[in-house]
Amino acid sequence: MKFFADTAEIDDIKDLAATGLLDGVTTNPSLIMKSGRDFMEVTKEICALVDGPVSAEVVALDHAGMMREAEVLRKLADNVCIKVPLTIDGLKTCKALTGDGTMVNVTLCFSANQALLAAKAGATFVSPFVGRHDDNGFDGMGLISDIRLIYDNYSFATEILVASVRHGIHVLEAAKIGADVMTAPPSVIRGLFKHVLTDKGIEGFMADWAKTGQSI
Repeated sequence: MKFFADTAEIDDIKDLAATGLLDGVTTNPSLIMKSGRDFMEVTKEICALVDGPVSAEVVALDHAGMMREAEVLRKLADNVCIKVPLTIDGLKTCKALTGDGTMVNVTLCFSANQALLAAKAGATFVSPFVGRHDDNGFDGMGLISDIRLIYDNYSFATEILVASVRHGIHVLEAAKIGADVMTAPPSVIRGLFKHVLTDKGIEGFMADWAKTGQSI
């Protein structure tokens, strides 16, 4: 499963990229706002830090407007992935862009039927929001299972990008189901390293090593 960081914070991206675990980055208007940075500037900087796809979201709601914005965004770097909403105009834009060889991430997916439409439109990625789905009384991971089944039934090439990931259990369940990608805030990715027994083991080893009086 590929790991994407869901952030526009440059320091976090640099830190995670250094681990070799980071396969891409997803951004959205809310994350850009939190960063306090210029949208074009920060997107270009992120693209230079990672080799994999960097999702940059259009803000127009009509097909013509989305296409105009996509034309600007895809000139920033070769690894820009245009992010569009799961609407009729978004899927029209998806079809046009992927037909031209541009990566497209169809976002704000909340049903398996929507994911089916995104795949038929040729999406590179579809982003079902598991956390927000859970928040509203639905089964977020059940949605991922349904999409996986449908995509496997028809051999769709669209990758399932699990979004709105809140904790390590979401990551674990997505991996067990067979999701292609998960995108999570840096805090969630760092939390995957943590285990009380790992910390306890390191503490014990260090205490024993100190007693030897040796150094390396």
